[in-house]
Amino acid sequence: MEKINTICIIDDDPITVFGIKKMLNSIGVAEQIKTYVNGKQAIDSITAMVENKEEIPEVIFLDINMPIMDGWQFLEKFIALPIERKIKINIVTSSIDPYDKQQWELYNAKTHHVVAFNNKPIRKGDIIEITKAA
Repeated sequence: MEKINTICIIDDDPITVFGIKKMLNSIGVAEQIKTYVNGKQAIDSITAMVENKEEIPEVIFLDINMPIMDGWQFLEKFIALPIERKIKINIVTSSIDPYDKQQWELYNAKTHHVVAFNNKPIRKGDIIEITKAA
């Protein structure tokens, strides 16, 4: 399996972040894993990467419900960035609200990036599939 340069985890739940990082490290799929506790931190960092013509994360694990800036607000700003490369964005949520599924479908249709919807808890098999497709 070819290694991914950078994977980004945007989630305010330290247990979820720990679990995803542990699974990613166990399969050795990423050179670097960046973590952010809310969408604002993440979008500010990724915007700076774009402006400085730096490599941006190829795979993003994104929680929906976070303080300061939630996952939908992050996605709105992210898809507006001038990023030609197709980024794999994986929504990882415990939400069962039909509105969230509708939002996912809306964002998936309005961007060239790949937006996938995954329910928590995410398992090692899910991580392998998500990163293999990247």
